[in-house]
Amino acid sequence: HLFIGANHVDYSGYPDCRPEFLRAFEALADKATAAGAEGGEHFRVEAPLLQLSKAEIVQRAAELGVDLGLTITCYDPVQRDGVALSCGHCDACILRLKGFAEAGVPDPIPYV
Repeated sequence: HLFIGANHVDYSGYPDCRPEFLRAFEALADKATAAGAEGGEHFRVEAPLLQLSKAEIVQRAAELGVDLGLTITCYDPVQRDGVALSCGHCDACILRLKGFAEAGVPDPIPYV
């Protein structure tokens, strides 16, 4: 099993967040791995966040005690003193900030 944080909000800009991509990846892994090609095992990609809003993801993480300060969403981070700072301007950052705001939870990661 492979777990991925793909989310339906990301469909438009990120083809690898679409269910069709996930199923195609499973089919590829079934044919490209010894377990699938020789052992008949089915490779599974699990995307438990796929149908949740960004705010629901933040709320669920808070309920589970996940330290979201250990996550990064930015596609254009800046390195300063060995720390990755999120840009705050790319689509991923904008969606993240909106999700935290809608959930009423402060975003714990550093931004430029």
